[in-house]
Amino acid sequence: MTELKVFVNGSFDILHVGHLELLRYAKSLGDHLLVAVDSDRRITEKKGPLRPFNDEINRSSLMSELKPVDQVAIFDSDLDLINIIKEYQPDIMIVGSDWKGKPIVGSQFAKEIIYYDRTNNESTSRTIKRFTDR
Repeated sequence: MTELKVFVNGSFDILHVGHLELLRYAKSLGDHLLVAVDSDRRITEKKGPLRPFNDEINRSSLMSELKPVDQVAIFDSDLDLINIIKEYQPDIMIVGSDWKGKPIVGSQFAKEIIYYDRTNNESTSRTIKRFTDR
């Protein structure tokens, strides 16, 4: 019997319930879930000098301890991400619904793309804003 492989990637800087729901959903679609986590350098480049809050070692360690997650990889560039996806050859790649109609890095190596809607509009940026507004 062939194992159904699912893939998801992201920063996962400050874990929140939206992340957990995404990971549970992703795992419900297959047997093995690989989560690729953005490197510190990549997050700083994309989100500014004050991010990430948690370094890549902490983020990947926390991720690897979550029940739905079977494997974690850290990537530093689009090419790294493409290589991870190409090697893994996922049956399903989960992508945020905000990426509909946009190019998805590495999607050519996934058999199927499934778009995921955020739960209660949760995001790390909103979580940070709630903390800083207090």
